[in-house]
Amino acid sequence: MTAQEAPRHALVFGASGLIGRHLVLTLAESGANVTAAVRSAASAARVERWLSEHGLTRSISTTIVDFDAPEIVSGGAAAFSSVTEIHNCAGSYRFGMPAQEARDANVGIVEKLIEFAEGLPELQRVVHISGYRVGGQDPATVPWSDAHRAAVYKELGGYEASKVESDAIFQAEANERGIPWTIVNPASVIGDSATGESDQHIGLATTIEQIWDGTATALPAGRGTFLPVLTVDYLAAFMAAAAIDPAAVGTAYWVLDDDTPPLAELLTHVGRHLGAKVPWLRVPVGVIKRLPSRITKADPETLGFLSDDRYPTTSAIELAQRNGIRTPDVLVSLDRWADHLAAHRFGRAGADDRRFVDVGGLKTFELGRRDATRLILPGLPVNADTWTEVAEAVDARALDLPGLGLSGGTGVRDWDRWLPGLLGEEPVEIIGHSLGSAAAVLAADRLPGRVTSLTLVAPFFLQPRAGVSASLRPFVRAYLRRIDPVRLSFRLTGSDASAAALESTVGDLKRSGAARVAAQLALASSARWRSELREVLGRFDGPIRIITGSEDPLDPREEEMLRSRPNVELISVPGAGHHPQMTHGHALVDVLTGSFDGARV
Repeated sequence: MTAQEAPRHALVFGASGLIGRHLVLTLAESGANVTAAVRSAASAARVERWLSEHGLTRSISTTIVDFDAPEIVSGGAAAFSSVTEIHNCAGSYRFGMPAQEARDANVGIVEKLIEFAEGLPELQRVVHISGYRVGGQDPATVPWSDAHRAAVYKELGGYEASKVESDAIFQAEANERGIPWTIVNPASVIGDSATGESDQHIGLATTIEQIWDGTATALPAGRGTFLPVLTVDYLAAFMAAAAIDPAAVGTAYWVLDDDTPPLAELLTHVGRHLGAKVPWLRVPVGVIKRLPSRITKADPETLGFLSDDRYPTTSAIELAQRNGIRTPDVLVSLDRWADHLAAHRFGRAGADDRRFVDVGGLKTFELGRRDATRLILPGLPVNADTWTEVAEAVDARALDLPGLGLSGGTGVRDWDRWLPGLLGEEPVEIIGHSLGSAAAVLAADRLPGRVTSLTLVAPFFLQPRAGVSASLRPFVRAYLRRIDPVRLSFRLTGSDASAAALESTVGDLKRSGAARVAAQLALASSARWRSELREVLGRFDGPIRIITGSEDPLDPREEEMLRSRPNVELISVPGAGHHPQMTHGHALVDVLTGSFDGARV
């Protein structure tokens, strides 16, 4: 059977990683039979779930790989006699590894994989991922002497040295056994070009996080410092094409986007896109490399990537062009990747349904199912993250108000354009908490046909006014900038039990939110605005639920007036205060789903 006639069967090692998952998806969508080699049954289930969530309707096969076992996959080569191509995405991508650990993870895998590949009768290609800074090694130098190996690992560090050695050994072992091979030397891999999706948070992502959270003190000053990137979907498409391209046999390709801006420009662009304060200080790359890591906040191994070097990309560009692989716009891709990283708080937020959306021209953070018809508008000083569990339980979307949490804008003055953009064509139920209750009633008043009902949780304008400290903006701003999760938890709930839930809120306050929260707290104490909001609420004739904690009641005068309205239901949650979503989440869910068995005022 010729290479053209053989049914395509791809075996992908490292299939659970960022690149591996996208490669499996690309191969399967192209019609190839795919076997994903992963470390455990749980990992296999995660890969299959991810593929389904990303629209794959075909099934794939999975197998468990153990590179420490005599047979790396069950049944050995005999069980995979139909495999026509192997993709090696396996290995360890982690800086700071001890030399032996790095060598076992990267060099050892290559040696075991080539030994396994030799026994596959239909194999036509092995595609190996190396790296743009380590590729191009001379296989004639294999085997390395102990002295040479020690010197390379000392100079480069465990991770990079192991990739250098594995590049050379892969070529040497494959050539010796007559195995057709292709090497892909990718640049720094960023998220999907369309969605920005990525769960890899090291390397360049770490630097972007430092800019985002305000811990970066300087940027590299070299105008030519070049840290190229490419999107993970482009890399997956390239690997899938290279595996069956006859011209790719015995060839190494440098796969990167030559249009990547110089590093300082890249970081400045991304920082401004995220609305972060980009450091004005520029430090020469040579100086950065000599500074201790406690100052640079960088692993020493990453500093080798700060280089002015350029790379031989012509052959990779030609392969992509003859296979119809389009290069996405690098700046757009960087923006989408940065948004995904920030929306998921650089890996600290576990839920998948998190994103930035455009609402009335304002970049707005939203979590929950995209087409949910319940909207939750959080109050001060917390963010949408504190509503995650409630939103999931009641099938709602929670959005940070303008200027708060992760959303752009400055605050209440953005509401005139934000609220109309918030409400689409489909009618919605709005659940407004504290300050969010003001946004809820104003939205219902301005677009009454699009709001079916209002649920107001701890509506500040129907409760006694806060003390005078709320109006002292400089004091409040300084206090919120310095507060920690435990103290904030005590302040908001009377205990430290909600400290973990408030970590993201504290992060938002420290980055830029303290001043905006202070300004809106001062506005919330305005007697005039409170009166206007009560008047607006009085005009809404749809169903209204008002939920308060027994420890945070309504103003008695407002309660008496509301009780007389036939469209208003008053509910008190026993023992709750101003933030029941954190302290009495189950009871709040029961109220919102209609199964509450507590007190009705």
